[in-house]
Parts: sequence; structure tokens; C-alpha cells
Amino acid sequence: MTEPIRGKVAKVLNSREIAINRGYADGIKMGMYFDVMSLDSGEIKDPDTNEVLGSIKRTKVRVRVTEVQEKLAVASTYQRATVDSPASFGPFARSLMPPSWINKYEIETLRKSDLFSPVDIDEDDSYVKDGDLVVQVIEDTVEQENANI
Repeated sequence: MTEPIRGKVAKVLNSREIAINRGYADGIKMGMYFDVMSLDSGEIKDPDTNEVLGSIKRTKVRVRVTEVQEKLAVASTYQRATVDSPASFGPFARSLMPPSWINKYEIETLRKSDLFSPVDIDEDDSYVKDGDLVVQVIEDTVEQENANI
């Protein structure tokens, strides 16, 4: 198994896009997925001994590469969710409705507040920061995730 590509957020471009400091020279291709990781280590200590047990890295957001240059890539946020249709309707009404699940696409932003159009963003308003670690998501994980949605 190959190691995932790692890089950093070079710049938060707007409320939906980031530039990553890796490009096709580093193996990045269109459509690849990356997780932007929290720099907070989430250190866990034993409450009895105060010994550090380990740390937990958390994903801030998952992005998909939309543009690739030699030394940089642009990646955009996205979100896909499965929504159940209402089961409270009678059998006839349900027969006229779509299946019991519907794939719904929503746009996720990098903003702390919920504005859905890509707009310029001040770093104070973004939970993704320049310098945040980005780690490639291996395709098997993405396919498995999409199959569960």
C-alpha cells in the first residue's frame, strides 16, 4: 500500500476553495480527495496517572481536487448526504414518491457561519487556516464511504 500524499494549505482562496502546496509533480490528480487535519493534537491523558496515552487527529473538512498545476492544487469542499423520504405517508402517496432514500448534495463551506456561496474569506472567519496539514484520502476509503451514503 502506498503512503498518502501529505501537504499543507498554502492559502484559503475563498469560502469553498483552498490551495494545497502540492501538485502534479507530487502525484496529485484531478478528483483526488484530501482531509484537512486539525493541528490540535487532541492529547489524551490517563485521569489516574496523568500519563499521555496518545493523541487524536481530527478532520476539519474533506476536499476534492478541482485544478492541478505543477506545484499546487486547488481543492473544493463538498458534502453528500442521504436523506430518508417521509414514511408517515400512506402507501399510495409513497408509491408516487422517489425511493425511500434520496442522495442530496449540499455545499459545505469553510466559514464558521453558514454562507453557501464562494466568497472571499478572512482567515479569522475560517476554521481552515494557512499551514493546516492535508492528507490524501485513499480511494478505497472514499468508495467505501460513498457506498454507505
